[in-house]
Amino acid sequence: MTEQNALGGRVRLAMGAAMLIASWGAAAEPLNVKLDWTPWAVHAPFHLAMQKGWFKQAGLDVRLEDGNGSVTTVQIVGGSDRFDVGHAALASMVIARSKGLPVKGLAPFATSSDIGVLVPADSGITGPDGLKGRKIAYTAGSLEAPFVDAFLAAGGLRRSDVDLLSVDAAGKAATYAVGRADAVISTIPFVLPSVSRQRPSAAIPFARHGLDMVSFGLFASEQKLASREQDIRTFSNVVAKSWNYIYDGHEQEAVDAIVAQRPNARLDKAILLDQLNTLKTYFGPAVAGGSIGVSQPADWDKTIATLERVELIPAGQKAADYYQPGVVSSESLAGLELK
Repeated sequence: MTEQNALGGRVRLAMGAAMLIASWGAAAEPLNVKLDWTPWAVHAPFHLAMQKGWFKQAGLDVRLEDGNGSVTTVQIVGGSDRFDVGHAALASMVIARSKGLPVKGLAPFATSSDIGVLVPADSGITGPDGLKGRKIAYTAGSLEAPFVDAFLAAGGLRRSDVDLLSVDAAGKAATYAVGRADAVISTIPFVLPSVSRQRPSAAIPFARHGLDMVSFGLFASEQKLASREQDIRTFSNVVAKSWNYIYDGHEQEAVDAIVAQRPNARLDKAILLDQLNTLKTYFGPAVAGGSIGVSQPADWDKTIATLERVELIPAGQKAADYYQPGVVSSESLAGLELK
């Protein structure tokens, strides 16, 4: 080797090393995530991943923003360029896509619907038929509203058979807890642990009455999937792996992380833990299999079937058109190493 060639090789090596070091130090483009609501247990994997530095380990700069309901989150993520990923009840996403909003599901976490009715534990009410003549608090314009008629019909009732009280989402649980309503329709894992401390209650899930579908999960607009696909896939896998870690005996660690990440939210750790434990029942067999976040065609099929039956989406829809397959897989979860 000539001295000139050797010098050229050393220069190229030095330039390559400099470029690699520069890439390590380069700041990642922020990944903006819109959540469905203010902090509660369903956000545990995000806050735990923040607390443990898992997003940074994966090369992501994640920015979380609270939401004001799944319906609103879907509209914001699908209708603007502000957010790269959304977290919401995925039935809202399916309904919006059927109406032309260009959004797709990425990773369903709760694979059974957690919407239902809460009634006093000593009321003797076990199904929709027992609600005749009762005052029921709900929120018009929320995710649960379109399913009220179908749920009542499962018990042979119509809206005229009950007293529906439309209440703002933020005050709905309190309205029921203090006795101003006989029942409340809401997200069971969110409301049941808190109201039961003041008014012991039992839940009647809509899923037991023919209204089963996927619940909370991740979604994105088609535009963001095209422009930031790898970051979105990485993010989805980190969140999914965080969920699997939580339900492998680390529930309390997750609760501590939520409170640490949101110190000004005045959260009750006992309620958060109860919420996490209640949520677990809606995650299905994926908990035992360590595959939370992996899309199963059967879960999307039942979602489409339910929404078609209650005429919230047009008949003849193909479930595969509503989600991006393979974003999270057993293989991608196994290959993701987080410390």
